[in-house]
Amino acid sequence: MKFATKEDIEAPIDHVFQMLSDFENFERSALRRGAEIERLDSLAAPAAGAAWNIRFLMRGKERQLKLDLVEYVPSTEMVFKATSPGMNGTMHIDLVALSRQRTRMNMVAEITPQTLTARLFVQSLKLARANLSKRLDTRMASMARDMEERYARLA
Repeated sequence: MKFATKEDIEAPIDHVFQMLSDFENFERSALRRGAEIERLDSLAAPAAGAAWNIRFLMRGKERQLKLDLVEYVPSTEMVFKATSPGMNGTMHIDLVALSRQRTRMNMVAEITPQTLTARLFVQSLKLARANLSKRLDTRMASMARDMEERYARLA
């Protein structure tokens, strides 16, 4: 199952990529939402090879996943691979400079079930696809506005 969204951000591509690479900020945000996060690598700066173990509640059940940053091309793209019992996924984030002060962020996420239980779960997601796509678009728009505000404070 594949989800895709894009959002235009009023900030230069380098600043947008820097904000997307602020993994500690995303870790703190997930902790505030109740997730447990364990950083597996010891990299000093964002780079391919970064990895996390994440545990969270979803639909009343504790879920676990391992998240790996498999591709990291500064200022243009990041690719994450997620592995959990029964399911695998990828998330590709691509940035395109529309102008000196405007950046387009494209995000494509794909989930692949590996077990019968996971296939049933993905089937239920397919039934709610329109609602999930709308929620993803809303979340990406909110994230883009937050990035614009953070950039405006720096400028």
